[in-house]
Amino acid sequence: MSAARDYGLDDDYEWPRPPVGGWTADDLDELPNLPPHTELIDGSLVFVSPQTNFHSRVIRLLDNALLAQVPDELDVIREMTVKLNARNRPEPDLLVFRADADAGPDQTWYRPEDVVIAVEVVSEESQERDREVKPRKYAAVGIPHYWRVEQNDGLPVVYVYELDPMTKSYVPMGIFHDRLKLTVPFPVDIDLTAVDRRR
Repeated sequence: MSAARDYGLDDDYEWPRPPVGGWTADDLDELPNLPPHTELIDGSLVFVSPQTNFHSRVIRLLDNALLAQVPDELDVIREMTVKLNARNRPEPDLLVFRADADAGPDQTWYRPEDVVIAVEVVSEESQERDREVKPRKYAAVGIPHYWRVEQNDGLPVVYVYELDPMTKSYVPMGIFHDRLKLTVPFPVDIDLTAVDRRR
């Protein structure tokens, strides 16, 4: 039995075949028929599973709360890629970025130097990427803050990291249950128990 048929594709479907050396960051804008939210990690395409209700609600909560709290020189966007280098273009669930880095409606990625916070909401299929691979890559290119969100009994728990510029690695700054309250990189106060509230 073919994998294509297992996923509801006909026998004529052709999976993307990487060129010698793997895909490049610019290929993501050119390859036809990629599933939504395809990422590039080490030259390989990564297709993500459908989002869970928890994942979507956490993104909505953080997106709305951060939009209300970021200073004017920053902005917030969900599910946009960051071109780390020629072979890596991951898509954090949420970005806080310099507002002047917005290049208009056709923009498909941001530079790492424009990103202030990268946020990943961990799902079952993304555990290794979100806990190990992506933070290492984000730190290596100098993204100053990384938040990893895990689920605990249906509520988000936020693990906050700050970049040590000397070692180019993240240092844990705290684990936040129920309430995320920070003073850097700007004052943040988010009621994490509100993840299921509509307003």
